[in-house]
Amino acid sequence: MQPSNPHILNIEKLASSLGEFDAIIDVRSPAEFALDHIPGAINLPVLSNEERIEIGTLYKQVSPFAAKKLGAAYVSRNIANHLENSLIDFPREWHPLIYCWRGGERSGAFTHILNRIGWKAMQLQSGYQGFRRIVIDGLDQAAKDFSFQVIAGMTGSGKTRILQEIGALGQQILDLEGLAIHRGSVLGNEPNTEQPAQKAFETHLWNAFNSLDPAKIVFVESESKKVGGLHIPDPLMERIREGQCIELRSSTNTRVSWLLREYQHFVSNPESFKQKLSLLISRYGKVQIAKWHEAIDEGNFSELVEELLVMHYDPSYQSSIIRNFPSYRENHFVELENDSDEAFAKTANDLISKLGY
Repeated sequence: MQPSNPHILNIEKLASSLGEFDAIIDVRSPAEFALDHIPGAINLPVLSNEERIEIGTLYKQVSPFAAKKLGAAYVSRNIANHLENSLIDFPREWHPLIYCWRGGERSGAFTHILNRIGWKAMQLQSGYQGFRRIVIDGLDQAAKDFSFQVIAGMTGSGKTRILQEIGALGQQILDLEGLAIHRGSVLGNEPNTEQPAQKAFETHLWNAFNSLDPAKIVFVESESKKVGGLHIPDPLMERIREGQCIELRSSTNTRVSWLLREYQHFVSNPESFKQKLSLLISRYGKVQIAKWHEAIDEGNFSELVEELLVMHYDPSYQSSIIRNFPSYRENHFVELENDSDEAFAKTANDLISKLGY
């Protein structure tokens, strides 16, 4: 049902209306915003992290009325600050969308004041909670609507780079590792960069699907259910595993060379490399880990990477690819000659040609 208030946007119209607004303003606290938010939103909180906690405590321990009085004072002060410092230069025609947690008090107060000033502000019905439901439903629908072409391959074979080359050739791609900010192994975290929260990862996925055509195939890497600390939604993971597979093969030398380029931050930060390898003690024991640490200290990175591939990564890949991707066939593959830019471009073209796209 369409809300009677003309300044409220029906949550069902959000996806089709996002491009109509000059700004999307999330008025929740910075902590709430950091966990997840509507793509493209900016954060102009009407309660700080500390103020939100204080108001919540007052609401429970004293009374809702006492909490609302103090909350109104904080909200009024913070809105005034945003008006003076962030919004003062916008023209009368400025058209923002405002939302909070449930589409209630916080966004309602901000929207009311902006409209009284003369701007054309709208408040999102149901707020972030309504948006979250759109994301969940959208990902469930994407798992039904989209079909996937899976690029398999051992660690270091260059799957992510090939995926990017395929995208440059005009094909649709879904870069799960890019969205998760992780390379999908015990050594896969990006240096000095945290992974998004699970909800934010799902929002990134939802947003990515919005730019894809379900009538066309989507290329994706073979992944486990988790990319670092993030979980790929089960329906989507099941759909990806139903996709057709083609394997990218590279020689051990090429894989070692590529990994040393891609993981240069470990070469330049040996202690970080040691800490990551220490996570494998329960599997390989202290003696083996000590040998790998010694190889790092001696700078024998090529030999160490090759040993890690042979001992750790390759056996894991061989068992998981057959178990998790039913369409995998050993004789369906393309070969990467080396890790040069020219070789990646050629192999991407070979892969597209072999598949007939």
